Amino acid sequence: MTSCLKIARIALTLSIAAAIAACTITPPPSALEPKPAAAVSGATLDQYKVRVAQHIFDHNPSLILKGTPQAMLRSLVVVAFTVDRNGRVIRSSVYRTNGDDEAEATALASLRRSSPLPTPPTRLLDGNGHLDLFEDWLFNDNGQFQLRSVHSPQATTID
Repeated sequence: MTSCLKIARIALTLSIAAAIAACTITPPPSALEPKPAAAVSGATLDQYKVRVAQHIFDHNPSLILKGTPQAMLRSLVVVAFTVDRNGRVIRSSVYRTNGDDEAEATALASLRRSSPLPTPPTRLLDGNGHLDLFEDWLFNDNGQFQLRSVHSPQATTID
């Protein structure tokens, strides 16, 4: 083989390798979804979040908005939190907010009062025995809230 042909083959191989290295490989959606596994509890993440929301409601009855949330909410507070295998809230923080300090404090306090939360299904835990969650607190003007995981449909008109 001539040296020019060898150089051309090497250059082609290197350019193919560079093109492959620059590619981002995204697995198909089914590969990104959690796989069902044998566990003590077969609850899905959404089912667990509903149980958590109900538990928070049970521990904060005077703060729970019954009925339809108003069309223009006072505040939406997204809280990020981590629970351990026993349901204890080990970390929590406001992830997103509109700057309503009172609503933020209420959301975090209602979560703290509710700890420990229901025990999470084993199959949802990470390698450290933790589960990271997000929940949205939807506040009306009166300071009462619903959680997005179990909220009623919001009003469509401003009265």
